[in-house]
Parts: sequence; structure tokens; C-alpha cells
Amino acid sequence: MGIVVVDVCDSNLITTFDIEEIIESEYPEVAVLIHDCLNFCGLCRLKPYAMVNGKRVHGKTPEETLEKIKAAIEEELAFYK
Repeated sequence: MGIVVVDVCDSNLITTFDIEEIIESEYPEVAVLIHDCLNFCGLCRLKPYAMVNGKRVHGKTPEETLEKIKAAIEEELAFYK
């Protein structure tokens, strides 16, 4: 398990990417966990999002959300450096 955990709902728009491969190859200290549901009912259908160490990160598009996820990961990792 990584020191930063990214939780993703399997029904979310962000899964149009292979987010697990993208994030874990760029950040080996990060674990991406794909869940059936994160219990934010309806949010999956409204906009792409993920949870980075328990904090919700979202954007208007999957691309924007991915960039915000990377920024949140960088912020979390800075704590450990």
C-alpha cells in the first residue's frame, strides 16, 4: 500500500482512463484503489472525481480531474519529503 491512496468509484467518468496504470506508473508511492461504490450517491454521474487520502478531488472533465489528482498527490507527497 502506498503512502498516498487514491480511491476511485468504478462507475465514475474518471475511469475512462486507465487511471490506476497512469498514476501508479508515475507515482510508485501511490496506491490506486478501484471500488464498486464510494457512497457519494449521484456524484459519479455528475462529474469525474476521486478521493486522495480522503479528500475529494473533482473537475469538469476527466482530463482536468486527472491533473487535479496529480496536484493533490504532489501536495500529499510534499508532506513526507
